[in-house]
Amino acid sequence: MRAEPWMLSASALARAYRDGDLSPVQALQSVLARMDAVNPAINAVVTCDREAALAAAARSQARWREGRALSALDGVPFTVKDNLATAGMRSTFGSRLYADHVPDSDELPVARLLGAGAVLLGKTNVPELALHGYTDNALFGVTRNPWNTALTPGGSSGGAAAAVAAGIAPLALATDGGGSIRRPCAHTGCVGLKPGTGRVPRSGGFPVFLHDFEVAGPIARCVDDLILAMHALSPSSSQDARSAVFADMPFSAAPHVSAARIALIDALGDAPVDAESAQAAEEALRSLAALGHRPVSLPPAQRAALVRAITAINEDAWPVLSTSGLAWLMATHFPGRESALSPPLAVLLEQGRARSGVDMMRALEAIRHLRQTLAQVLHDIDCLLLPSAASQPWQAAEPHPPDIAGQPVGPRGHAIFTAFVNAAGLPAVALPVGMSTGGMPLGVQLVGRHGADGWLCALGRQLEGTHQFEPLWRRHATHEAGAGAPGMQSARENA
Repeated sequence: MRAEPWMLSASALARAYRDGDLSPVQALQSVLARMDAVNPAINAVVTCDREAALAAAARSQARWREGRALSALDGVPFTVKDNLATAGMRSTFGSRLYADHVPDSDELPVARLLGAGAVLLGKTNVPELALHGYTDNALFGVTRNPWNTALTPGGSSGGAAAAVAAGIAPLALATDGGGSIRRPCAHTGCVGLKPGTGRVPRSGGFPVFLHDFEVAGPIARCVDDLILAMHALSPSSSQDARSAVFADMPFSAAPHVSAARIALIDALGDAPVDAESAQAAEEALRSLAALGHRPVSLPPAQRAALVRAITAINEDAWPVLSTSGLAWLMATHFPGRESALSPPLAVLLEQGRARSGVDMMRALEAIRHLRQTLAQVLHDIDCLLLPSAASQPWQAAEPHPPDIAGQPVGPRGHAIFTAFVNAAGLPAVALPVGMSTGGMPLGVQLVGRHGADGWLCALGRQLEGTHQFEPLWRRHATHEAGAGAPGMQSARENA
């Protein structure tokens, strides 16, 4: 199958621009054509300014020709999750509260990518106020998984991951507040980085109501592209006051990682986990061991303590912080506007209003205890390896899978492996590691110490090199569906 420009990674586009084999305008035109072919089936990109994108690509093309490209990202098309503010472009947060909101300025991570010369293609869909683990809202409707449009790409970065997986753009800027980058990456065969708290500074965006749990980070098709994006997104100067936490620690990924001590966590007590997802994590550990890394079994008491601490985040902290945050948002910014919320969000709002100071202190204690426990665990090992999601994708319009491994689960049953990383403020890199028997991607995450973002990317690049994960258009090169787009499977054929 001949490689069209829309199929290329950000790194490959940068090389083509540098060598004069391809121009940013040609690349963008190819991406726009791909978007026209596949977006109607998946509803990933919900806002697009073609004229502005083409003008930006033309400016980038001139810079490359004159030898003054701003960075390796100059001319690379990217999308922005619709909970990040974009100047002059509608930014809705997936909510009727912001249905007509057009910001005057870009949020800082967006500004940094634009400052590197990347070309903004458009905004990607999110669930309402980014508070669900699937992607649907009253403004734009359901986003579907390009591997099987009957199923969800997950959330809340479902639109971002679906766009990258479908070939709409090689790079997406997204957010992760409790697994919102990592789980969609697992469901769509993408790679993603949930940076450590403070690594990618944020300002000038929507009101923050998930405290510092939520961070901005990239989604891409290969680890090299994550690294490319992070060089633009991460602080590089001690003069940046907003980046004080990492002022003396700019992002970098070593070319090689020596033997690392890695512990596998593929179960949390009796919480159900999809067997193939757990098996994918086990196989990933074997692949890393074959590279010379060292699988480590945590002492039983330490493992039990860690499982208890993670479970407390899932049960005592995340529900309190998310619902209390929603109650704060409505009371502070939208008093009397409750009718603009969907019924599910209205329920969460009432839960948040009913929370007490005791509930909040219990949540904060769970976070403190988790951080203490993880500090002890990561003193003796280098990273944790876990499934990115406890389930495979479910029906696109359903908020969560009704059951996992034959056991009924609630709204966060699929998300048990992710929120603790946000609560601890640690970095995590998500990678695809294979396919299920049903033909859907499976993914894992590597979780490291504070400040280990670049080290994790280097380790992830090694794991990535142990197998070739084919994008859907290569895997289904002979299959055409919906608007003649290669590699798209329809809901009708796969329902």
